[in-house]
Amino acid sequence: MVSFTSVPRILRLALAGLALLVLGACGFHLKGATPLPFQSLYTNINLDSEFGARLRRTISANSPGTRFTDRRQDADVYLHQINESQNLRQLSLDADGRVEEYELNLEFQFELLDRTGHVLLPPTTLLSVRELPYNDRIVQAKEGEIDRTFKDMRNSLIDQILRRMSSPEVRAAYADAADRPVVPIPDDKVLEATPPAGPSSIRP
Repeated sequence: MVSFTSVPRILRLALAGLALLVLGACGFHLKGATPLPFQSLYTNINLDSEFGARLRRTISANSPGTRFTDRRQDADVYLHQINESQNLRQLSLDADGRVEEYELNLEFQFELLDRTGHVLLPPTTLLSVRELPYNDRIVQAKEGEIDRTFKDMRNSLIDQILRRMSSPEVRAAYADAADRPVVPIPDDKVLEATPPAGPSSIRP
């Protein structure tokens, strides 16, 4: 048997490149997520927003057989964003009463219904909390860091949303949707673009 180390370096590099190419062709799949059980999806989340565009890309990458529709009536399921809120609060102060640390809270609530209003996933609240040191001598830099942190928190919620929608519970609910509770179809108007991730101003 010929060992891998005896293979010429240029051939080893070529084999490694080929392996990466094969992996790339398989597409990215989020760890812990499986393809969604439905073929079409409508959401009132603005897909032209940064959050909505990333949601679309993530779902398309992990579930290529699922497409987004422009009308709720044409979709198998409705991903309904109920509410989103973010909050910034002072976590600790120094001896002079200046803020040393902030706590960032992001809350996202959603539900998943089929086209006739059967509940596949009841109202579910996802919460993300981060702590961030603060320095009042570099306010502008810290405001930018808060913006970026809220953005990262929002992006991390997308992974959680996908995992919930691809869970065994949702798959079972979709397969037996006729036995699920029925609720009135909520407003399907597309929401306005998500406001800037961070607060408009912070006080030291």
